[in-house]
Amino acid sequence: MVLPPERGAVDDVNYVVVHGYRRAYRMRGSGPPLLLLHGMACDSTTWFPVMDQLAEHFTVIAPDLLGHGESDKPNADYSLGGFANGMRDLLTILGIDKVTVAGHSFGGGVAMQFAYQFPERTERVVLVASGGLGPEVTPLIRALTLPGVGLGLRLATLKPWRGVVSGSMRTMAHLPMTRDLDEVAKIYERLADPATSLAIRRLTRTVLDWDGQFVTMADRAYLTRLMPLLVVWGRNDHVIPVEHAQRLPLMENSHVHVFEDSGHFPHKDHPDEFARLIVDFCRIQAPAQYHRGRWRALLRRGDQAGLASVSLPDAASESPSAVS
Repeated sequence: MVLPPERGAVDDVNYVVVHGYRRAYRMRGSGPPLLLLHGMACDSTTWFPVMDQLAEHFTVIAPDLLGHGESDKPNADYSLGGFANGMRDLLTILGIDKVTVAGHSFGGGVAMQFAYQFPERTERVVLVASGGLGPEVTPLIRALTLPGVGLGLRLATLKPWRGVVSGSMRTMAHLPMTRDLDEVAKIYERLADPATSLAIRRLTRTVLDWDGQFVTMADRAYLTRLMPLLVVWGRNDHVIPVEHAQRLPLMENSHVHVFEDSGHFPHKDHPDEFARLIVDFCRIQAPAQYHRGRWRALLRRGDQAGLASVSLPDAASESPSAVS
């Protein structure tokens, strides 16, 4: 057992086998289910700064995505759809039907994909410095898609200088403009593992290339009209620009919050305020109620001009034949 350094609580990692692969997850608290999805090359420990506070209000489920953390790292499907399916299957095994899903960075892309594929199982969506809202992303991530990067990573993470590099990053993390380097140091150390490196390189190529992110939810953003949405960002994010926080259409059930003096990990920079933000959002915004007729009506109309003023069918007024 290990002690999460941020809170000092005993670690509660669990394991379950899904389709032959071991999946690690942490589960705490009681109440409405809250699924926390970490970013690329991170793992569920990224949520330690806020997990205990959130567990006072929710049943928190924080998995290590396939290819990450203590989950298996097979030569397998690392697409957004594959990750969303994996989350559905994990929740099914755990006996959880519906969740509020929160995703950080790449995990935000998985959260959006989960909500799109399984709207009947999604109550709310929280996007934290999320991928999938525009092409712009740091060159350090885009470089993972280049030919020969596998060999480059092996050389860059060799043991003789690995400690020096990671130690230098952690030292620089004390400066405001490089505050995220402590998390980058963890990612750098994880990439020394060949299985992790291969999984991350496969993952990046499913959503971006040297020109940036080519998989976004821009063409489906109008679907957020039917689901409460909270977008959270750090003003000084150097991984994915804060301007992406304004890429989604704002509806009466959506809210954007930008933390000042914060980088790509606002849940780490401002844990208490972040946890309160999630709790208040879920308290104020009632969970989405999936209705096939309303979902179908919105899909048929698509992203039309003036969509916000279009009236959708009332779930209570539709005849049974209209929703069969």
